[in-house]
Amino acid sequence: MDLSVYLVLDPELCAQIGMIETAVRAVAGGVTAVQLRDKTAPHAEFVATGRALKAALAGTGVPLIVNDNVAAAIEIGAAGLHVGQGDMPAHEARMRIGPDMILGISVETPDHAAAIDPRLVDYVGAGPVFATATKPGHAAPTGFAGLAEIIAASPVPAVAIGGVKHGHAAEAVAAGAQGLAVVSAICGRPDPARAARVLAHAMKKARDA
Repeated sequence: MDLSVYLVLDPELCAQIGMIETAVRAVAGGVTAVQLRDKTAPHAEFVATGRALKAALAGTGVPLIVNDNVAAAIEIGAAGLHVGQGDMPAHEARMRIGPDMILGISVETPDHAAAIDPRLVDYVGAGPVFATATKPGHAAPTGFAGLAEIIAASPVPAVAIGGVKHGHAAEAVAAGAQGLAVVSAICGRPDPARAARVLAHAMKKARDA
């Protein structure tokens, strides 16, 4: 799984052109993974959106990850599931999704990261690096020094999340991140493809430095 430009879809920010069109344009611009996150949609609507997203991403090689909702992830036939610290434990999530689906977990501290079992978990979302309005009630921001401590403790690859933009690529990579997980850096932008290209270029430059 390529974590370099990881798009987390937000239904409100994407409202103008919709989550599916946002994802399609962003993937054309260089997004390497797409997560469907919608905490308020009814289950049937969430599954319908997920299936439409999966169809739209077919043939691109970009995996669709479902946030939190394990039943929906299975119904959609998503490539993966992502859970938070307050959601389902990793061993239970892995038991329900089986051995082949990608499993990601949010980690907010080095202790969270050190507790990861690499036999169960494929990657972590580390942060939040900065305060962000797209996830109310998030943990205290880590900054890049804290991010580096979390990633150093993780036995699996990490993507930096929480208010990160293209200008943070070098610092995130220096902290050990494999990529940037973004919401507002793409969702709600007038040109999601261009926003994704800027992020992809920044990540390539940071990795090549």
